[in-house]
Amino acid sequence: MATPTLNPGEEAQLLQTIEMFEVIVQSQSSDTQSLEILKEAYSKLGREDDVINTSKRIAQGYLQQGQLSSAILEYETVLQRRPEDADVRAALRQIEDKASSAVVQPANDAVSLASVSSDTTISRRKVRTTATEEVDDGRKTMYKIFVESKIITAGDFDLCWRNVDLAVAPTDPVEPFIQTLHEKGILLIDKSLRLLSDKSRVAYLPLDRYDVEMDLARGFPSDVCRRWCVLPFDRMSKAILVATANPFNQQAAKELAEATTHRLLWYVTPPNDIVANLRKAFR
Repeated sequence: MATPTLNPGEEAQLLQTIEMFEVIVQSQSSDTQSLEILKEAYSKLGREDDVINTSKRIAQGYLQQGQLSSAILEYETVLQRRPEDADVRAALRQIEDKASSAVVQPANDAVSLASVSSDTTISRRKVRTTATEEVDDGRKTMYKIFVESKIITAGDFDLCWRNVDLAVAPTDPVEPFIQTLHEKGILLIDKSLRLLSDKSRVAYLPLDRYDVEMDLARGFPSDVCRRWCVLPFDRMSKAILVATANPFNQQAAKELAEATTHRLLWYVTPPNDIVANLRKAFR
């Protein structure tokens, strides 16, 4: 396979992406969206063996999630490149055996952006059909995670949760809930980030180590990004990576989806990093 022509800056960015996302998938092996980003980066660098190995990891991730059909499709993409791959053929036989006795898995009642907004077309359709319904900014799920699990009190939750006014365009990023918890000494930010990543199954990404594409962020409505404290920070092929401190905010997902035809991939990120970059992008 011929190596694509890349300038030094593009190659450096891809290598940084690989380094960052390899760290992410080491701790979350079933994070298929991060693996897809790795696969895309390896493909752009012409690293065929790494592309194949990452495809296998994606398929294994789907298997861990019980998504047999997606795993089969991913393995079949490998066979298109390497028809004689014995490992893949053996894995497909195992899936066939497993599929014969598969059972439907119960749905998770805590719906996160990882499952709702990854398909932008679906998200955009939901915006139109739910325009008159109550805004789902993740409050109910966050209350269940933080209060009903007895991590903080109901009083502390009400003290720190901010209800935003959709009719008012904010002139500065609205401080996320977990940042307010931290500043009031109720719950450290690191604990909140770990909790949200675990409960939502949205990968954690340290944005301070990432080269944020400011022009990409500026392509989205500033009021949406500020109101929900979300930051589109990179583009990989047909996907846009978005940082959030509230992975259950489906209103944010819907509003961002209206501004792009690309798929949105979400990452839990320290809120201070999001705020700092939003202020740079929207001065």
